[in-house]
Parts: sequence; structure tokens; C-alpha cells
Amino acid sequence: MEFEEKTLKRQDIFDGHIFKVVVDDVELPNNLGQSKRELIFHRGAVAVLAVTPDKKIVIVKQYRKAIEAVSYEIPAGKLEVGESGSELEAAARELEEETAYTGHLSLLYEFYTAIGFCNEKIKLYLATDLEKVPNPKPQDEDEVIEVLELTYEDCMELVSQGKLADAKTLIALQYYALQFGGDR
Repeated sequence: MEFEEKTLKRQDIFDGHIFKVVVDDVELPNNLGQSKRELIFHRGAVAVLAVTPDKKIVIVKQYRKAIEAVSYEIPAGKLEVGESGSELEAAARELEEETAYTGHLSLLYEFYTAIGFCNEKIKLYLATDLEKVPNPKPQDEDEVIEVLELTYEDCMELVSQGKLADAKTLIALQYYALQFGGDR
């Protein structure tokens, strides 16, 4: 059985600062005919599971316009133009900008966020040996963030209340539970 779809024609719809939207006409495999695919292309992003020496998880609380709600998330951010291949540096930048922490970073996992229509890949890092920075890099001008240090149990309470519903953060919390046994 074949699975690959052949692109016959691509129409550019939108090319913005964060992503690009196209519509592809495709030939379906196994003589199933043709179809259209609406696709979003994204440079990628980084996210950081930052764990304090007392095993608390650093969470940022911020408003997300796309869902018209406050969100609880691990520090994260999109790759800037030219940062492909420099994800570790991007993760360190986001950690410091959003939380005023630096630490030892190691890659945990890479995952796609919505493979049905988007190629965004997030690289998830673990940050340990955290230290507060006296003069941290400034937050992005359009960000209003509150930094929290929560136990795993606190995070799970936010999940059960539906307040923590961000996929990258849920993946990070699963890793935390596997790595640290869900220690509170």
C-alpha cells in the first residue's frame, strides 16, 4: 500500500511573521484521485521544562489571544529568522527572557504540534541547575507574564481544573512524572 501524496500545484495564501499558509492540490495514493490540502508552514519552536533544585516546575501564566483565556505553560517561544540549528540557544534565551533563570539545558524530545495540517516542530529541553539572573534579558514587548514555581501536584490540580491545557506543557509534565516519579 502506498501512502505518499504527490503535490501537483501549490497556491500561496499568506506569508506572515510567524507562519505561511498554502493550499496544495495533491494526487492521492493508490489511484484514489485528487484532493486539496490546506497547510501551515512554521519555523519551529522551543520549550523548556525548568526544574528547580527542590523539584518545582517553573510555569508561566499568560493570556493567549487565540483561546481568549489565561494559560499556564512551560517557558517557550518560536524560532526567530536564522535560528534553525540554534535551538539550544533559543531555549536558553526564552528561559531567561520569560523567567529570569539560566540553567543547564539538555534536549528531551522533539514533536510535531498538529501534523494534520502544520509542520511546526517543538524541541523540548530540560533545564536543571537553575540560577536567577540579576539582570535578565527583557521579555518581549508584547508579553505580560507571571512566573510561578509549582509542585507536580499543583500542576496536576491545574490540569484537573482545565486551566492547564497546553499540549507542550502536558508532554513536559508526563516526562517529569517518568523522570522524577511525580515527586511533589
